[in-house]
Amino acid sequence: MAQAAVTQETGHVADTNTGISNRKLLMWVFLASDCLFFGSFIATYLIYRNESIVGPYPNEVLDIPITSVSTFVLLMSSLAMVLALNYVQKDKLGLARFWILAVCFLGLIFLGFQVVEFTTFVNEGLTIHQNLFGTTFFILTGFHGLHVFIGILWLLGMAFVHFKGALTSRSAEDLEMAGLYWHFVDIVWIVIFTVIYLIGYSDGEGIHTIEHAAAIVGG
Repeated sequence: MAQAAVTQETGHVADTNTGISNRKLLMWVFLASDCLFFGSFIATYLIYRNESIVGPYPNEVLDIPITSVSTFVLLMSSLAMVLALNYVQKDKLGLARFWILAVCFLGLIFLGFQVVEFTTFVNEGLTIHQNLFGTTFFILTGFHGLHVFIGILWLLGMAFVHFKGALTSRSAEDLEMAGLYWHFVDIVWIVIFTVIYLIGYSDGEGIHTIEHAAAIVGG
């Protein structure tokens, strides 16, 4: 039997088999499909991990303390998103607007960290064409950065709508869907941070040992 789902925009009840609105269900389907994209990129990174035959290697370029700070900033943006949705649902529009813009600001800081990191890596000789690590790293993190940028644009649009008075508790589902997307992007980054920066931080150390031994024998 179909269950009733209340649509936030009009307040009327729509019959759905899932108990949630069709728009929210579509967002969950989109996020599930996006999992496949990120999953394939992460799997590719793991398959070719430590397979680079030339440097720079992860242990030479990765900066865990700096990336940890950017990760913390992104996680705090998820908290800001929760607060923004909470205040929209309570019709505290001033606070909701503040926290929506806070999410955008924190997202921009995260992207700023990523731009600095990419620039540093390029200056140290690591490009998308340099080796397998560079290719898989830039594609995976760049694809995630693109998602963050899209999320910021989406939320800036929501803030603009908010300024026009169109975003209220009756239309809170619009912001909720943006929140689902933003939380998804944050969760994906936790996985990326774990795989690349924590698990793969020491990649390349064994290669240096082999190269050094070969140089001694060759000398």
